[in-house]
This record gives sequence, C-alpha cells and structure tokens, in this order.
Amino acid sequence: MMEYKKGIRLGLVPALTFSVIGLAAVNVIGQEKADVKAEVKVSEKSSSRDPFKKYVPVIKPTKGMAMKLEPPSIQVRIERYRAQKMAAANAHVAAPKPTTALLLNEVQVTGIFRTPRGWSAMVEATPLTPKLSYVVYPGESFFDGQLVAIEEGRLVFRRDMVWTDGRREKSVEIKPLRPYNPMETMTSAQSSAKAAPADPQPAAAAKPGTPEKQ
Repeated sequence: MMEYKKGIRLGLVPALTFSVIGLAAVNVIGQEKADVKAEVKVSEKSSSRDPFKKYVPVIKPTKGMAMKLEPPSIQVRIERYRAQKMAAANAHVAAPKPTTALLLNEVQVTGIFRTPRGWSAMVEATPLTPKLSYVVYPGESFFDGQLVAIEEGRLVFRRDMVWTDGRREKSVEIKPLRPYNPMETMTSAQSSAKAAPADPQPAAAAKPGTPEKQ
C-alpha cells in the first residue's frame, strides 16, 4: 500500500511540472502573437505613405505662430463704406458713419466740447486729402475699434485685433487732444482768405424806362 501511494506521488510531480511548463509556453506564444500584431500595424501605417513622395512633417499651428491680420487699404475701405451707404439708402435705414472706414491710428483729436447731448469731440482724418473732420460721440464705431468715453483732454478707445488663427483681442487705447498750434491756425486762415473770391461789384442802378404812350 505504501509503495502504491509513493508511486502516485512520483507520478503527480512530473504531471504538475509539465502543466506549469505548458502554461508558460502558452503565455510566451500569446505575447509573441501580440508583438507580431503590433509590428504589422506599425508596418501598415508606415506603408500607407507613398515611398516616392518627399516626407513633409505635419506642423500644427500654435499660438505663437499666429499673426495679426492687416486691414485693407484706405481705398478699399472707402469703397466698402460707399456700398454700405447705398445699401442702407435702398433699405431706408440709417447709413453708417464715415468714421467706420477709418482706423484708430488714422484720426487725430482736434477738439473736445460739452454739448446738450454730453461730451463730443472733433476728430480729423489724416489719410484723406483734403483732410476732413467729424464730430463723434461715445459709442461711435471705427474700422478697428470703438470710442468708449470722452474725458477732459483725451478720448478712450477700445481697439479690436484679429489674428490669423481666429482669435480676437481687445485693448484700451487713449488719444490725447492735439496741442494747439497758433502757426497752423494762421496758415489755415491765410489759405482760406486767398481761396475766398473777391466781393462782386454792386450792380449799376437801372435807369427808369420811358413810359409807353397811351
């Protein structure tokens, strides 16, 4: 009986050993298959690119690479304003102000006044020839911003900046009142006097006509 039990024990030990070895082999084979599948996927991805075409790396746009969009020329903006004005006239609505075609850096503050409507300002369009002036109030729109407030001696604007990646940024810009220049005022007055036509001569008094005979 003892010998029979001993034989069973001796038989179980090799069986357990072979089972452990078999499980380890199965795990190794499964790992090898997974590695082969991964290599196949990588090779498929790499083979999808044309081998005869020069490789161009994909560069994703970043915030640092974006650039500010430049506004169109003054001629283009004026033509756009004229089209908007004509469309407003056809639709019987209020036309936009001429200042909507001007950039903030194209206007100078020449005067600030207090009116029944509140503070107003006189701005001069520098790129136009001859130079034109406009009366503006808080809330007036410009091509790249808006007049926010009129204070004593300065105007406060909100500047809008558009970038190539679609971002929009807003900043505050302050324009002071242009210093008074008496020489410029005298030159303007002299130019106006030269351009003014001479007073017309008074017409000669008409002689009374001879009355018709009855």
